[in-house]
Amino acid sequence: MRKGFNGLSALAEKVHAEDPYSGHLFVFRGRRGDLIKVVWWDGKGACQFSKRPENGRFVWPSAATGKGTLTPAQLAMLLEGIDWRAPARTWRPLTTG
Repeated sequence: MRKGFNGLSALAEKVHAEDPYSGHLFVFRGRRGDLIKVVWWDGKGACQFSKRPENGRFVWPSAATGKGTLTPAQLAMLLEGIDWRAPARTWRPLTTG
């Protein structure tokens, strides 16, 4: 994960055949799973977000082709360190009143 804006944008363009200037978020994970970098174009310039958890690793979705699609909810859980494949449901009351 030594790549910055240019390297990750080039990876999105050349390897994954995506337009890095489309406004989509491109999420990259380090080999060990303990670092995530997000790159996107905001219309005026490239933006990069990096996150390394204090402990543990990010739960990464499997993709047969090397790229995949996440919903906004899955991305939020990924960045929070929640296992989005089996999230814990909140308690729900059995009756009203």
